Amino acid sequence: MANPPHGGVLKDLLARDAPKHKELEQEAERLPAIILTERQLCDLELIISGGFSPLEGFMNEKDYNEVVENLRLADGNLFSMPICLDISQTAIDELGLKTGTRATLRDFRDDRNLAIITIDDIYKPDKPKEAKEVFGGDDEQHPAVKYLYRTAQDYYVGGKVEAISRLNHYDYVAIRYTPAELRAHFDKLGWSRVVAFQTRNPMHRAHRELTVRAARSRQANVLIHPVVGLTKPGDIDHFTRVRVYQALLPRYPNGMAVLGLLPLAMRMGGPREAIWHAIIRKNHGATHFIVGRDHAGPGKNSKGVDFYGPYDAQYAVEKYRTELGIEVVPFQQMIYLPDSDEYKPDDEVKEGVRTLNISGTELRSRLRTGKDIPEWFSYPEVVRVLRESHPPKYKQGFTVFLTGYQNSGKDTVARALDVTLNQQGGRSVSLLLGETVRSELSSELGFSHADRSKNIQRIAFVAAELTKAGAAVIAAPIAPFQDSRQSARETISQYGNFYLIHIATSLQYSEKTDKRGVYAKARNGEIKGFTGVDDPYEEPEKPDLKVDLETTTVRSAVHQIVLLLESDGLLERF
Repeated sequence: MANPPHGGVLKDLLARDAPKHKELEQEAERLPAIILTERQLCDLELIISGGFSPLEGFMNEKDYNEVVENLRLADGNLFSMPICLDISQTAIDELGLKTGTRATLRDFRDDRNLAIITIDDIYKPDKPKEAKEVFGGDDEQHPAVKYLYRTAQDYYVGGKVEAISRLNHYDYVAIRYTPAELRAHFDKLGWSRVVAFQTRNPMHRAHRELTVRAARSRQANVLIHPVVGLTKPGDIDHFTRVRVYQALLPRYPNGMAVLGLLPLAMRMGGPREAIWHAIIRKNHGATHFIVGRDHAGPGKNSKGVDFYGPYDAQYAVEKYRTELGIEVVPFQQMIYLPDSDEYKPDDEVKEGVRTLNISGTELRSRLRTGKDIPEWFSYPEVVRVLRESHPPKYKQGFTVFLTGYQNSGKDTVARALDVTLNQQGGRSVSLLLGETVRSELSSELGFSHADRSKNIQRIAFVAAELTKAGAAVIAAPIAPFQDSRQSARETISQYGNFYLIHIATSLQYSEKTDKRGVYAKARNGEIKGFTGVDDPYEEPEKPDLKVDLETTTVRSAVHQIVLLLESDGLLERF
């Protein structure tokens, strides 16, 4: 018998609303539609499946305030994370949203109507308070705080929802269980005690040893329940991770473990998130939940200090253990003992016993360089999957982003670098000159700050896709503004190395050597919005390389860039 859901009743809205599916589907076509973002889709999926029970919709202001301040819904039920539908004032006005109205919730990916919300209220949250109370402060190094301030809209819409359709997924469909389906699966297997393991990372031998030990100590089975919605920026993609979990599964004793995927949008909220995760696993039928060191921690803050203590999450879940109704299984770091060829928890390792460990940094280095990853650390089939998704550096894509004044020499350097990299071979090379992009992709844009930023966004998008595919990308726009250059770095760095090269040739020299006469036209007023004449250029504060072609040659500049690439192992094959 699976664990009772949080609040006593599984709020499976898909099953509840199935008898009126046709009526809801027809009504949804007539209502104004709120187009959901990726995070909102993750939240809605777990609302309508019952994963967020006892929630039946997005939090109204009363529930939101109680959760932020007291970790409880207005009815007294424990709930630690605000689940809110953020929306802009523009959308509110255009859709005519107000208290009592109904609106369709629509999937941005395929325009399918997923649910209808009946609006309880529309309210403006206190974002600084939410950041402080829920995540511990307003430091934007925390991904959830950054999202709250930079991405989330200014208003929240609260109200219960009625389910129309499940979200469409085209990957790993067979192991995407709803809470009701997973509970039925446990019943079919005869499982009554289930230890859930939360992860957003690949699993290695230590994780297998940990979960087996936890299950045996509780005479239970294991639910490997990885997050495949939104995790921490920079995490390994879920496709690779799921292939790792599938490769690892046969290593468990026969029949001990089941793999199920969780479409959760993590907030990396440490202690609060651990309580939330426990509630979610309880709703999926688990009786036990493993909470590890720094569970759901986002890493270090802007001062280089961890956002949360290593065991804050364990303390938080233990504090509410009775109300949660799920047993916490705390664990220490698992340590390998080579002399006995076994793993033991850190607190069981005697002083003086020889140990071995490979850190995450060391693992990434071994993957990057092709260095051996020993079987005591990870199984060969797992390593094989990781190597397929993480080729060595010399096979990875990267972007060299040159910025500088018109006629500073950035285009000449870009063309010379293009020839140099093509000569070396090993990967395709793509050249994105500013004038070419303006002609082919951004011909309708002007030269306002907004249009310039949009042009750089387009370049960044193309460069990111090429980098992801393993190409060397050379981009050479003027890119006069710091904010758009930083945005480009953030977009591209998700997929490969990004190098900002400042071609720091002075404005005076660039204008003096201008043989096309464009500066003269700008000075005479024939060209408006010309960088350096009547539009500013913000010099990069921390470029990866600074080159002045007034004092050095193009050949030398290219050589410096090549040395920079070589120092990071991107050209070491050659």
